Amino acid sequence: MSDQEFAILRDVRATRPEAVAEAAANRAKRPLLADSGKLMLVAADHPARGALGVRGDGDAMADRYELLRRLRTALRRPGVDGVLGTADILEDLLLMGELEDKVVIGSMNRGGLQGAVFELDDRFTGYDAASIARMRFDGGKMLLRIDAEDPASVRTMEASARAVDELASHGLIAMVEPFLSSRDGKRVVNDLSPAAVTKSVAIAAGLGGTSAYTWLKLPVVEEMDAVMAATTMPALLLGGDPSGDPAETYATWARALKTPGVRGLVVGRALLYPPDGDVASAVDAAVDLVTKS
Repeated sequence: MSDQEFAILRDVRATRPEAVAEAAANRAKRPLLADSGKLMLVAADHPARGALGVRGDGDAMADRYELLRRLRTALRRPGVDGVLGTADILEDLLLMGELEDKVVIGSMNRGGLQGAVFELDDRFTGYDAASIARMRFDGGKMLLRIDAEDPASVRTMEASARAVDELASHGLIAMVEPFLSSRDGKRVVNDLSPAAVTKSVAIAAGLGGTSAYTWLKLPVVEEMDAVMAATTMPALLLGGDPSGDPAETYATWARALKTPGVRGLVVGRALLYPPDGDVASAVDAAVDLVTKS
């Protein structure tokens, strides 16, 4: 994108805020699942939780203009079905015309700021079900981290259960991303053992008064067969924090994608900020894995 295109975007935001609703009302939609029955989504909701780092760069995602350039590249690659993000990012993409015929998932709870003492009291500070329905998006995503020693976790559980019900009442997908977590000093650490992930699946699947519209967003761990045996719900695999050799990461994703019940990938930083900077190639490699799964 050129500086002039960004200038136009800023001008529209300043002078025609109603343009967001107009673009949402006129956006071309598509079915959630294409003929393949798979989904490849790009995640871009990290900044709203104060999580700006990628690998060794603590401020990699701080430049909104660079993030939008990378998102535009990713969304235009063949096989990318859509995006998951907060309102600020999704509305930029909407005004840019990048959400036509895309699956769009609104991120709901971003109040558990990275490193905060209240991180596990993950308040719903983003979308709610009504605003997602009003924007004609396809669903909402919620992060559910549970620490048995932190009483704040139960408030997040309760809010997530309510969100599952509210989304279902609109016929919208509730994408729940569960973890069993604990604190290592000031840092929240997710337990990625197969037993812990399986237990988190059981907890997440039971949220709300209906599970008809619930999907799960799960980490790639060892023994994915055992993890997915804990539920009949559809699941998407998350890319997680990018680290290590991308080739090894892709090989791990490829194995996990073949697990019954897994419907695709939701990947953010690993594809938007690859080590070599080639977003298009990173996205194409991930799309190829989903296509072959």
